[in-house]
Amino acid sequence: MKKVLVITYSWPPAGGIGVLRCLKFVKYLRDFGWEPIVLTAENPSYQFIDHDNLKEIPDGIEIHKVPIFEPINAFKKITGRKKETPLQNITNNSDKKRSIIDKFGMWVRGNFFIPDARSAWIKPCVKYIDRYLENNQVDAILTDGPPHTNTVIGMRIAQKHSIPWLADFQDPWTQVDYYKELYIGKRADKIHRALEQEVFQTAGKITIASPSWKKDLESIGGKNVDVIYYGYDETDFSEFSAKQEDSFIIFHGGLLGQDRNPETFFSVLHELLNLHPEIGSKIKLKFAGEVDLTVKNSLKKHHLLEYTELMGMIPRKQVIKEYEKASLLLLPINKADNAAGRIPGKLFEMLRTGKNILVLGPDDGDVKSIVEMEKRGRSFEYDDKDLLMSYLTDVLLNSSESINIKGTIDKYSNKLITGKIAKYLDEMIYDTKDA
Repeated sequence: MKKVLVITYSWPPAGGIGVLRCLKFVKYLRDFGWEPIVLTAENPSYQFIDHDNLKEIPDGIEIHKVPIFEPINAFKKITGRKKETPLQNITNNSDKKRSIIDKFGMWVRGNFFIPDARSAWIKPCVKYIDRYLENNQVDAILTDGPPHTNTVIGMRIAQKHSIPWLADFQDPWTQVDYYKELYIGKRADKIHRALEQEVFQTAGKITIASPSWKKDLESIGGKNVDVIYYGYDETDFSEFSAKQEDSFIIFHGGLLGQDRNPETFFSVLHELLNLHPEIGSKIKLKFAGEVDLTVKNSLKKHHLLEYTELMGMIPRKQVIKEYEKASLLLLPINKADNAAGRIPGKLFEMLRTGKNILVLGPDDGDVKSIVEMEKRGRSFEYDDKDLLMSYLTDVLLNSSESINIKGTIDKYSNKLITGKIAKYLDEMIYDTKDA
């Protein structure tokens, strides 16, 4: 069996949707003739923990762990934050709401830790892999980024050992929405972009999570770029049933930051409750995951707190159980310059449920295209109050939309998607042999 070295920072017991992409690749690569060898961090600082993800690791695979220095832990100490406190809200907050020390921390991260806060891990990993390759052979390399520290590690190994390399981008690098929030100076920006271009020249294949981002990468020199969606795993839905509660539950699972605050949606819902008080007895908002203070304040402003359950962090298995109970799934997209290409990983699990999805995002977004093509819901601009009012009136009062569980979305299954990754790996090593 061919061997692929998989370089990833995010690995079980890490929680959140970000860990699943690479984990599912590893889970199914053997089905396509590739034996994964995983390199990950020994002492990582994960924002969320989900021990259920450990069960997804295939039996008997090699896993190598290299110690990592995490400057983020020092930053938390300086700012008085608990070690387990997530830091996504720093970049999600407006500039006015950031403390001076938060701004300083972001400036240090953007200008001195390149490509990201895990950059100190690059040299130890390259050294470790160099030693490993003295007595072991791998046929290809697969990296999972961000963090793009993984990307740089893969690039250095590919360059030193002439091993075919596939660079998978969950998110872009210099084009990601929060890049401009890091107060990056001209010198650091030049280094970021030079490294990115070096990746484009070195990687045998680049994959990225959305069609719009594929175009964005190609516009700045990306070569051999193809789209690999996040997908869903059918095994996660083995006990799923599309039941609904008597109440009308609107559910969102995941980070709900300041840049995803559905203010207009809350306003419309408040108006509907005033116009039709009878729906107040059955409607319920349920939010699982981290909810930014701005979102909580919007709920309070529109008198929706009494209808809202803030569940906090819950395991993915419970998220899927919440999908079962829900009548409508809420999916706000980041309000950002490159939001058209932002496809949250949870979208494909939502699609699998067959439940209707209410998307709030750009009219030219990839999420809108997918949801409406699959006939799994509707997409609206964040501030399109009139259309939101019409839609919610129809759904809440007339129950005009029903579950579409019989539709097929097999093309988004993690197993089939991993088959595409395996195909790209095969093509790279055959091209290398031919050369």
